[in-house]
Amino acid sequence: MNINYADLFGSLEIMWKGMAGIFIVCGFIMLLTMLLLKILMPKDKKEE
Repeated sequence: MNINYADLFGSLEIMWKGMAGIFIVCGFIMLLTMLLLKILMPKDKKEE
């Protein structure tokens, strides 16, 4: 089996950029969801 290291390292470079993009987008969606929940959910008002 013959491995072309130039192609292997080229594909790894593309792959880590894609994985970083996926993590960034997931983090952005999580932050956006938490922000929208804080804004849109009614808070219970406790009167003492």
